[in-house]
Amino acid sequence: MRRAWLAALALLAVPAHAQVPLQQLKLLSEHPVEGMTGGNLSGLALCDGQLWTVSDRDDRVLYRLDRTQAVWQAEAHEFDVPEPHSDLPARLRSLATLSTVVRGGSLDYEGISCDAAGNRYVVSEATAAVLKVPATGPATWLVLPPALVAQAQAKGMLQHFNAIFEGIAIDPQGERLWLAAERQERGLLVVQREGEQWRCAPDCVLYAQVDHPPTGRADKAITSWDFADLSLYQGKLFTLERSVYRICRRDPEDGVAERCWSFGHEARQPERRYDQPYGLTEALVIDDTGAWIGTDNNFGARADGEKRPVVWRFAAPAGGWSAP
Repeated sequence: MRRAWLAALALLAVPAHAQVPLQQLKLLSEHPVEGMTGGNLSGLALCDGQLWTVSDRDDRVLYRLDRTQAVWQAEAHEFDVPEPHSDLPARLRSLATLSTVVRGGSLDYEGISCDAAGNRYVVSEATAAVLKVPATGPATWLVLPPALVAQAQAKGMLQHFNAIFEGIAIDPQGERLWLAAERQERGLLVVQREGEQWRCAPDCVLYAQVDHPPTGRADKAITSWDFADLSLYQGKLFTLERSVYRICRRDPEDGVAERCWSFGHEARQPERRYDQPYGLTEALVIDDTGAWIGTDNNFGARADGEKRPVVWRFAAPAGGWSAP
């Protein structure tokens, strides 16, 4: 009896979406992207009908994606970047500086979002900082509360080099900003703008998950849950979880997953595989009719020989993104 009782409790602890097979999203099209350094497409944002992206190798460029042809062209928009400030420990800052010599790109942009006024917000993994790039005028670094990094580290996040912030989303008013801590441990953080200051209100940590290996994976080399990007749609937070090939809708107030959908069937087709030991989908945009998912191929070629980053278009699930 005791064993059955414990088993029942364990089942209740598993989210409902994990107890049944996830609905597979339908791939509508895929678009190679020309004109990005090394194929390093690291984020997507839909800003006034235009798709924008960043590369983790280009510190002074945002790219607008020309989608008029099947093969998209990345149009570079250059800007000046002021000297950043970082609240990360000296060890992590030093490792990021050393990696610049090998990989290029000292800021390691990993996500982009925008508000209704057309301001773009770019998150730097190397500094755990957010750069605001307005439609006109100079770019500036947001003065985020030091408690953001301190609270995240107290929960086990932001402990490892190259496992810092991997996604960003901002509300249309430009007043609430979410960040995704990538892995080991992964989590979601939030800050609120009050006047000209950003604050924890009062806790910056929205959601923290103790890391453990995903189950049911064909790619045994990937051993941890992760967040690869964020997208805010109709007041809900959507997470790209590349290690398990899924998109999850989450409550923006506590980060708890409400429902998830899988894109694994299409992503794991033999011709779309990469000979790399980690997941490469790093960009997400959710809209009324579907999802854009972008791949950072990290200079590598797919099994079919494609060497450019690729953006997939998936149809919205049956019942829409708000389905229970």
